[in-house]
Amino acid sequence: MTRTEAYLVLNLLPKIGPVRVRRLVEWFGGPVEALSALASDIKRVEGFGEELAQLVAGWEDRVDLSRELRRIAEEQITVLTQDDASYPKLLKQIYDPPLVLYVKGTLLPRDQHGIGIVGSRHATQYGLSTAKKLGFQLAYAGYSVISGLARGIDTAAHEGALASKGRTIAVIGSGLGKLYPPENKALAEKIAENGAVISEFPVDCPPDKQTFPMRNRIVSGWSCGIVVVEAPGRSGSLITAQQAVEQGRTVYAVPGNIDRPSSQGCNRLIQQGAKLILDGGDVLDDLMTLFPTEPQAPRVESVQPGVTLALDEAAVFEAIGSGEAHINEIAGRCTTLSGPAVSATLMKLEMKRVVKPLPGKYYVKLV
Repeated sequence: MTRTEAYLVLNLLPKIGPVRVRRLVEWFGGPVEALSALASDIKRVEGFGEELAQLVAGWEDRVDLSRELRRIAEEQITVLTQDDASYPKLLKQIYDPPLVLYVKGTLLPRDQHGIGIVGSRHATQYGLSTAKKLGFQLAYAGYSVISGLARGIDTAAHEGALASKGRTIAVIGSGLGKLYPPENKALAEKIAENGAVISEFPVDCPPDKQTFPMRNRIVSGWSCGIVVVEAPGRSGSLITAQQAVEQGRTVYAVPGNIDRPSSQGCNRLIQQGAKLILDGGDVLDDLMTLFPTEPQAPRVESVQPGVTLALDEAAVFEAIGSGEAHINEIAGRCTTLSGPAVSATLMKLEMKRVVKPLPGKYYVKLV
């Protein structure tokens, strides 16, 4: 048995969970060793009484590993554990990271840098259009947009990211063989082509009231920040925001009309200290402050009356040159900025109306 197969078994066992499994693996020195232990020895591990010890020791009577492996192959799923380099680094740092991640699609190194977008399933047109715009802007800037594939805001955020030809990750509250909601099957297939659909649950696990809060902690734990677009006073999105705070992530919220029930949650989050945002540029500016790529001098440069550029913006602006320039060419000339930073800066220059994007990710100056 491999370590991955052992983690699959531990993930299939009920009533244990990631925290207990971590203690078990640390105690015995590995997941394979844990599954080979006697119940009398397992009882010595914190959190394991007689029932759970017998459950682990007798796993072969309760878990059909061969069936799960067959379903994984049939669905063309990749399984990641915390041993794998592709496992999200930020997610690994939370209190209860998933034992395994079932992945449909492909994870890239850039997916380590994600921003979560969440909100109401019963969204207004204002919420849907805002979520789609934010998904487009943040994915275009080089961040992977992470959401839950739910109806409403989640769907709009994924669609916006796909429209930008950027990356998006869908974390679902069921097994990948029981996709929920079923009407988002076509969207999930598109996401798998331009990112990944993720679950921590066995392939044929159906959704229930417990799986969605568990899903939410992955969305927030994977992300360096969570954007709440629209949420009523009682909402699963507010639970995600609370989880983000507990995990040390920044929470951003889009304001709404004070007399709309659909805006009560976001407005309350802002009142409690969430950062108010109006577009993707606000998130990017804040992330550049929290995680600067290079120390930046406070100097600004003027390109036309009423428009000033920060040092990094001026560097990217000049790197475009006198004609059309491809984004890779611009990034090659900006040796002090990472690729995602160049993408984010180009979007800010576009918002300031000093550059214009052209088909094929080419850019040209407007002033």
